[in-house]
Amino acid sequence: MNRLGEISVTFFSWLCALSLVAALGTVFVFLLFKGLGGMNLQTIFGDTNAWDALTLRKAVFNGLFPAIVGTILLVIISVVMALPVGLAAGIYLAEYGTGRAKNIFSLSCDILAGVPSILVGLFGFSLSIFLHKYISQNIYPCLLISAASLSFLVLPYLIRTTQIALEQIPSEDRLTALALGAGRLQNIFYVLIPRALSGIVSGVILSIGRCAEDTAVIMLTGVVAMAGLPQSLLAKYEALPFFIYYISSQYTDMQELQMGYAAAIILVGICAVLFVAAFFIKNRLVERMLFRI
Repeated sequence: MNRLGEISVTFFSWLCALSLVAALGTVFVFLLFKGLGGMNLQTIFGDTNAWDALTLRKAVFNGLFPAIVGTILLVIISVVMALPVGLAAGIYLAEYGTGRAKNIFSLSCDILAGVPSILVGLFGFSLSIFLHKYISQNIYPCLLISAASLSFLVLPYLIRTTQIALEQIPSEDRLTALALGAGRLQNIFYVLIPRALSGIVSGVILSIGRCAEDTAVIMLTGVVAMAGLPQSLLAKYEALPFFIYYISSQYTDMQELQMGYAAAIILVGICAVLFVAAFFIKNRLVERMLFRI
């Protein structure tokens, strides 16, 4: 009976794993089938010469280049804004928080994780109205407010992954540096964080994907269809998720719809590049930190 149960669990595990891979592969194949024909320089740069667009000599108005740049800027700014707060909060919960304060903080983090993205978008929109009315008349929904709103949205991912990664470190690794005379902060920064960096990067990767795909937040906080490249952090911008939503709901012919599928392929590619960059940075940081130890 035990042998039969073990075989059943193994079979079910493999079945779930294969189902996940099959579902992911089906999505990718579908996107490639629908959008690969629209992947060309004209789709990205429109009627503008590619070199002129990349060197910012000429603007692109009928291609995906401004949306690609806007998406990359949005993701990077959002993660950079959320990362220090998420790491600090995760370290507090794992290493310093105790009793009622830790429980309240954990509950607040869980509530924030369950807030619908449209409410975060409304918060960002209300923030832009407040800033426009009481701080400066030149502040409107813009790239900076979108990034700040998305940073709130991804904070729970960073906090929880950091906390769990730190709490899973074996006790012998925790105590070795302390036994050799290291201080608590030295132990955290030179021993615990390098050991937990893989888990922390997992939170960063989840944050990248969440920022890159969200549409509800950016619709209310600054994204538009034809903004061109953002001139500053306080300017409106374009983004691939909004373009996909916009083109799929208002396309006039199959060529425009194919452009939407091409935008989806590019969005997946951007996420993949950012994921690889995150892993590369993680490996370099681990090497440098361990060398300093």
